[in-house]
Amino acid sequence: MRHAVTFRQLEVFVAVTREGTVVAAARALRLSQSATSQALGDLERHLGVALFERLGRRLRLNDMGRALLPRAERLLDGMADFVAAAEEPDGTLQGTLNVSASATVGTYLLPPLAGRFSDTHPGADLRLKLRNTGEVVNDLLRFDADLGLIEGLCHEPRLQSEAWCEDRLVIIAAPGHPLAQKPAPRVSDAELARAQWILRENGSGTREIFESAALGHVKQLNVRMELSQHEAIKQAVKAGFGLGCLSRLSVAGELARGELVALESELALSRTFSLVWHPERYRSPLWQAFKVFLVEQRDTVLAA
Repeated sequence: MRHAVTFRQLEVFVAVTREGTVVAAARALRLSQSATSQALGDLERHLGVALFERLGRRLRLNDMGRALLPRAERLLDGMADFVAAAEEPDGTLQGTLNVSASATVGTYLLPPLAGRFSDTHPGADLRLKLRNTGEVVNDLLRFDADLGLIEGLCHEPRLQSEAWCEDRLVIIAAPGHPLAQKPAPRVSDAELARAQWILRENGSGTREIFESAALGHVKQLNVRMELSQHEAIKQAVKAGFGLGCLSRLSVAGELARGELVALESELALSRTFSLVWHPERYRSPLWQAFKVFLVEQRDTVLAA
């Protein structure tokens, strides 16, 4: 059974026709060269015909390609009309946007941003889902989410991503922990190996960043507890069960009140928050507007 032709494949077909090469078309569409080449190859396989003559890196329409090009352009124009119909006559954004966000972003950054966006666009229905990074990726692959925000970089080749803003993790201890009693609280590599750790579950971006940094200094970590919620980790650390590692965003209040102590170390614990989406998922005017809003906020979001 032949698969359906996608909107992305038609976009690539028309762009390659106009630009003359896959490289130029990829640049025009802001796609990777491999994704553009794959979309074009998939289209020709789905149709069962070649659309271009290959002349080195340049591609020239063959008879079949010339016959299909006007139809592809009409379909794209029809999609543009469809998108325009999603907006009210006064340009008000309408519709629902499903956003999956990993724990730190979804708890400490996204709610106030979504609130400000909704105040400006009352017709927009933003539906936020709190997940770990692996679950966000799966939501996008299953088309259960329109946009994802994750901690760290996206390693899934079927998705597109863009760096959003920077964050820093911090090792935390209870004020009564021996390491917190030092004049300059610090954890050495030997103490990293001896310590008992309270960490996020596997699949968490916070866990991935911390383990990647720590295992460059020690052979193994002694993980006493795996907890899926920031608050649970903070409470376990406060109770003296071990050390933790969380975003500074999530522990800023406890550090200021002296309920937790930040420990210095040799670990590189900075990371990037990323915007992630599926290239085959329709990106509505609401999607475009919310992404632009998030990008515009990136210089101020961590300073708040």
